[in-house]
Amino acid sequence: MIIRKARAEDMEAALELIKELAIYEKEPDAVIVTVEDLIRDGYGEDPLFYCYVAVEDGTIVGMALYYYRYSTWKGRTLHLEDLVVKENQRGSGVGFALYSEIIKTGYEDNVQRIEWNVLNWNTPAIEFYRKSGATVLQDWMVAQMSREQIEKFVTKE
Repeated sequence: MIIRKARAEDMEAALELIKELAIYEKEPDAVIVTVEDLIRDGYGEDPLFYCYVAVEDGTIVGMALYYYRYSTWKGRTLHLEDLVVKENQRGSGVGFALYSEIIKTGYEDNVQRIEWNVLNWNTPAIEFYRKSGATVLQDWMVAQMSREQIEKFVTKE
């Protein structure tokens, strides 16, 4: 297995992993992003994200998609959006290898914090992160606004 930076031609496999994650997270119909979106947004002049892939025997078996954010308290931070491993590869070390690459990237890029979200029912992931030395915060809640909610807010006058 090798871990490498993803290329535009890897985005079809990346989208399949994203869909697999959506199924695992009980949101099978939530993915609306397309391969074209991923290529445009990750491989243009000003990429919105970066990605590593895990490749075994020529097949992409996992990915870690991340981007940089800015904290008013800490400065530059790295946000791990998704760490996904094919179901038949879970427990094989693929996830740890991708996770390690993200942490090394954050270290090399001198970020002050690496952050990500984990569902409160995903006990295996929570334990994995805790064992690695990460803090899983209990006192912050995620707030979101969907496209429909954004439109409703903007057009409400």
